[in-house]
Amino acid sequence: MTHKTPSGFAAIAASPGLATKESMLAVETKRKRLFIGIPKESSLQENRIGLSPASVKQLTEQGHEIWVETGAGEPSKYSDHDFSEAGAKIVYSTPEVYEADIILKIAPPTYEEMDYLKANQTLISALQFASITADYVLALCRKKINAISFELIKDRSETKPVVRAMSEIAGSTVMLIAAEYLSSSNDGKGVILGGITGVPPSRVVILGAGTVAEYATRAAIGLGAEVRVFDDQIYKLRRLKHNVGAQLFTSTLDGQVLSENITQADVVIGALSPEDNHGNYMVPEAVVARMQPGSVIIDVSIDQGGCFETSEMTSHSRPVYRKYDVIHYCVPNIASRVPRTATNALSNIFTPILMEISQYGGINEVLFTNEHYRSGVYIYRGSLTNAVIAKKFGMRYKELGLMIAVRN
Repeated sequence: MTHKTPSGFAAIAASPGLATKESMLAVETKRKRLFIGIPKESSLQENRIGLSPASVKQLTEQGHEIWVETGAGEPSKYSDHDFSEAGAKIVYSTPEVYEADIILKIAPPTYEEMDYLKANQTLISALQFASITADYVLALCRKKINAISFELIKDRSETKPVVRAMSEIAGSTVMLIAAEYLSSSNDGKGVILGGITGVPPSRVVILGAGTVAEYATRAAIGLGAEVRVFDDQIYKLRRLKHNVGAQLFTSTLDGQVLSENITQADVVIGALSPEDNHGNYMVPEAVVARMQPGSVIIDVSIDQGGCFETSEMTSHSRPVYRKYDVIHYCVPNIASRVPRTATNALSNIFTPILMEISQYGGINEVLFTNEHYRSGVYIYRGSLTNAVIAKKFGMRYKELGLMIAVRN
């Protein structure tokens, strides 16, 4: 048997100095620490706030910095102490809170508040398309900021979560309002919203078959009222019946049928939207004049022009007026009537969005990666990017997708 002399290679290969070892590699992280400012709302009609203390706690525990202007949560029944305990810093002047990189507020900034904005900031707020002017848009563009309308933001299902949530609140709340003003304590007809054994139920007519109508219908049926819904979009009427799970009286906006039902109704809810291609349809004044004394009109669409020729915008402090002895409730932003509920609903939407902005490394990166968020952007780096606004005012705009692609 031949004996092989060891070459020494095996011993060298087995040497700890040459053995393959696991090594920790640096992994690049895109996560960005956010600096968020929440100003106190200056609009008398606005009682909501963008984040609840619970959401603030969730964000601050992940390392984000949040400044809240003193008193910002009071209309929603949240104290400065609540936010401070959640990890926010309470600041005592409006200019100070606008030092943040991201400004989260509900109402659009006033011209005075606009002075506090700085280049490259991101503003997340409502847009209120029906009331903006060309001068207002140009003033925002001159600040060289990114402006995002939360009403226009879409999620991955292509729905608008903020609009949906606020519409659910409005739809549920209008029936409570109607019941309040039908009672004799508010000089109404003195009837119950609904019905009891042996007494015919009250009649509710709803114009529109969207989210507001769906939740108003649920509430009214739950109280025992007779509900009739009118809309020209047949698929919406069919969807509403399916979602509610009840056989309803539904009809297109046939003038004669609608007029007859309105004049016999105890409550009429106006929830038509220009976005639903109804044009400027309004219930004529002559029809309102024939309504029963003490009956109630609630015009949810008042901030978009209204559904009734007799509608005039009112406020939370003076919500109603009478015309032809018909009670008119025409307060825009009904969700502000229940601001704590609305704030929690908004927090449920904004918190994941802010966390995603952080995860992707900032607003530019999240817009580049997630196309569904781009629907909410109407100004990017000082340039108008919304085609609808541009068309309305005859202004030039830039394609957001192209600007993001060359953002560096």
